[in-house]
Amino acid sequence: MKLRVLVVDDSSLFRRVIADALALIPEVEVIGTAPNGKIALERIAILSPDLITLDIEMPEMNGLEVLDALKSRGQDCGVVMVSALTMKGGELTIQALERGAFDFITKPIGGDLKTNLASVVTALTPIVSAYRRRWEIRSILKSSSAPVQTTARIIPPPPLAAPASPSSTSRKSDLVLIGVSTGGPNALATMLPLLPRNFPVPVLIVQHMPPLFTKPMADSLAAKCKLKVKEAEDGEPIRPATVYIAPGGHHMKVATGTNGDNISITDDPLENNCRPSVDYLFRSVANNFQGNTTAVIMTGMGSDGVLGLRLLKRKHCHIIAQDEASCVVFGMPGEAVKAGIVDVLVPLDRIADEITRSVKSIL
Repeated sequence: MKLRVLVVDDSSLFRRVIADALALIPEVEVIGTAPNGKIALERIAILSPDLITLDIEMPEMNGLEVLDALKSRGQDCGVVMVSALTMKGGELTIQALERGAFDFITKPIGGDLKTNLASVVTALTPIVSAYRRRWEIRSILKSSSAPVQTTARIIPPPPLAAPASPSSTSRKSDLVLIGVSTGGPNALATMLPLLPRNFPVPVLIVQHMPPLFTKPMADSLAAKCKLKVKEAEDGEPIRPATVYIAPGGHHMKVATGTNGDNISITDDPLENNCRPSVDYLFRSVANNFQGNTTAVIMTGMGSDGVLGLRLLKRKHCHIIAQDEASCVVFGMPGEAVKAGIVDVLVPLDRIADEITRSVKSIL
């Protein structure tokens, strides 16, 4: 059965580009379009789409207002936000993601119609594919009475997953690393506020995002958290009780200098088609950081982070993965589980407890 999609955008040009792009994706049917949020709600009520592409800045009723209306009406359809690559667009997109939008794309800047169409197809294809998998799983769960697991689960590593020496769970961590992608802003907004004010170590986060989007995300999280949250800056030292978010469009790594461990921001080539890349950060910590670490792999598409986690595991890193039931997409944590390097598989609402436990002595 095809995924039925409604395209909402106040620009007739972008409605055409997005609709044409979706038409090129297998197993997708564009069932209609709407020029603003008010008309979109009317058509959603009639057409019952599975997925909506939703322009965030529109007259009469913007994307955020549409999201709120969908929630208040209890209408169960996925939403992919379509945003301008601007600071305002970034701020509004973060709000949309925190309110439950599945993911987002940015509108192409310049270029002819053919180039822009190719860009939108490239951006939408993996998102639609990931949403379709989630949609199919939810459909199966709705028809099943089987309970969903909501408790932490210890996963014994395979014999060769780590050297036979002191367990990672018996060692106090000096640094926490988090890798996250699709569904990340909402997941981080749920998890990070649960970390205590006296949290004794720094937290470094890679969230897959373009430039101009991570600063608004950091500001939004800072308003919710007990810890200091900021977009990371090149050359700054890493401090306890501080959360550093890799700036969009740039890699972040840990470098050891004469005065301790510092953050380095680079424009090195993409890894796993990403910049920032989770693997890039994790690998730098495995190679340069002398203390013990806890690494958390959360909701997201693809496998970014798994290679870095393998390196960290050799140094007895304690690895926590978000479980499938609480993930928007189980790609990144699922790949880590398949690799046999995860110590604890845990629901989103238990991740903060597991992190806090890992930075204390565990007997």
